[in-house]
Amino acid sequence: MKLKLKWKNPVYIVTAFFVILLVVILVLTACAQSEKREYLRLHMRANSNSQADQDVKYEVRDAVINYLTPLLDDVTDLDYALKVVEENTDALEELSRRVLEKNGFFYGATVRLAREEFPARTYGSITLPDGVYDALIIELGSGKGDNWWCVAFPPLCFVSAPGGDFAYKSIIAELWQKYFGK
Repeated sequence: MKLKLKWKNPVYIVTAFFVILLVVILVLTACAQSEKREYLRLHMRANSNSQADQDVKYEVRDAVINYLTPLLDDVTDLDYALKVVEENTDALEELSRRVLEKNGFFYGATVRLAREEFPARTYGSITLPDGVYDALIIELGSGKGDNWWCVAFPPLCFVSAPGGDFAYKSIIAELWQKYFGK
């Protein structure tokens, strides 16, 4: 007995369309979830919202970025980036504490790696969707003030620019140029 499907029947066409659509949605969702795993975000929390605490937060941020940039510059995978950062959490905590104390703040800092929820965020031409990401958390004092975050790996939000400023960097654009030219 041969089974003959009548593809001209609209029910079959609509059903096939929705099955294909469901498969595409599932594949795209899986890709988006795995994509989130490829980033290490940097999340710095100020002690409070006072202007002084917010200002020193940015000084600590600059010191941390200056410290991390050469360590992560040639790193090409997240697992290695996590290892490098984990090996340097004590040094980052000490660096943060020194910057705080140099500015007259003695409430200390804590540094840790964690998985944390982040809202969607755009860095230059790259938008990261909301979700849970690996993160380097730096809490200054109580950590109850406004925060600042960026991507430490790949370094999408900072590179040293002439004059000591920080500029946006797109690792995707660099890889595109490397493999496909301009």
